[in-house]
Parts: sequence; structure tokens; C-alpha cells
Amino acid sequence: MDFPKLKSIIEGLLFLSGEEGLSIKQIAEIVDQRTELVSDAIEEMIAEFAKQGRGVQILKIAGVVQLGTLPEHAAYFEKLAYSPARTSLSQAALETLAIVAYRQPITRVEIEEIRGVKSERAIHTLVNKDLIQEVGRAEAIGRPILYGTTKPFLDYFGLASLKDLPEPGLFEDSENLEEETQLLFEKLDVQHVDLDSTNLEDDANSNDINNEDDPLNS
Repeated sequence: MDFPKLKSIIEGLLFLSGEEGLSIKQIAEIVDQRTELVSDAIEEMIAEFAKQGRGVQILKIAGVVQLGTLPEHAAYFEKLAYSPARTSLSQAALETLAIVAYRQPITRVEIEEIRGVKSERAIHTLVNKDLIQEVGRAEAIGRPILYGTTKPFLDYFGLASLKDLPEPGLFEDSENLEEETQLLFEKLDVQHVDLDSTNLEDDANSNDINNEDDPLNS
């Protein structure tokens, strides 16, 4: 394998591994190359990323290699992370939320295996909105993070407990997850309608009271 191709593959692997990262040994086993060669490729990539002014950098933390953002761009990332929490959830976020609700505790990799696509951004959104949270670490290589739903998740969708979700026992196979998540979406949609209706009624009542107190309306 030529060096440029090796570096390209490593970059892709680090992108897919997300915040969990990979050890040099793991990368070497995946690409079927010597650890020394992989280490040299990573060191060269670190220098190249810095020289090219890339928006990401390669970090080596506690024996794990991962992609990370630049500290000097933190202000922009904070704007993204703390955008208004009342914005609607994307389809990807809803799918991810449904999977976590039914299969918790669950890792990011397991979520992606079910969805068939990367879910790191969706998970990040749900964590920021306090709908899911870290609930532990899996007993697997790298001790990946386990995610579960939060109390605000129950409050937001008007659920007394997870038992109020559509019965998951009806869908034992992952192939039926689409129908399972659709049931959750329908339940969430109903809760949204109820919440929106309540808010509209409260606003209307408030306006009526204000109009009665306004001397111009007398």
C-alpha cells in the first residue's frame, strides 16, 4: 500500500471512530500494516494538517488517536452547540432518539449499525438538548460511551415513564425498527400537538385578560 493511500484510509478511520478514536495498534490491524509505518503516517498527517491550516487536527490522547477541532475556533462551535433548544429535531435526530429510547443503554456504533449512517452529529444535538445523556461505558474495546434518555426527555414528550412508549416487544428484529420508530414518532407528534394547543390556549386566554384590562377597550 502506498503512503498517500495509507494516510487517506487512516483519516477516514479516524473520522468514523469519532470521539472514541483508535489506537495505533487497532489502525495497524485494520489496514494490515506495521505499527511503525502507521505511526509514521500519523506523525506526517499531524504536520500536514497544521501546515495546510485544516479545520481539524489529529490528537494523540492516552494512547488513542482521534480527530479534533481547533481551540481557536471554539467560539464558533459554542454558537452551534448552544443554538436555540426549541428548534425542531431533524429526521436523523428523531431516528436516533427513537433508537436510544428503545435500545438503551446503547453505544454510538450500535446506533450507526441500526441506522446504516453516521450518527455522531445527531447524538451531539440530542445531548445538547438534554434529551439523551451518557449513562456509562460498555465493556468492549475502547470502553465506548453508552447513551440513554433523560428525565427531560420524558417531561418534554409528556411521558410518565419509558413504559408509556409503544410496546417494543412487538418488534424483536432490527429489520422492524422502522415501524417501531414510526410508532414513537406518532406518539411524539401527538404530544407536540397537545403541547402546542395548550400554548395557544394559554396565549389566547392571556390576550383576553389583557384586552379586558386595557382601558382603550372599555
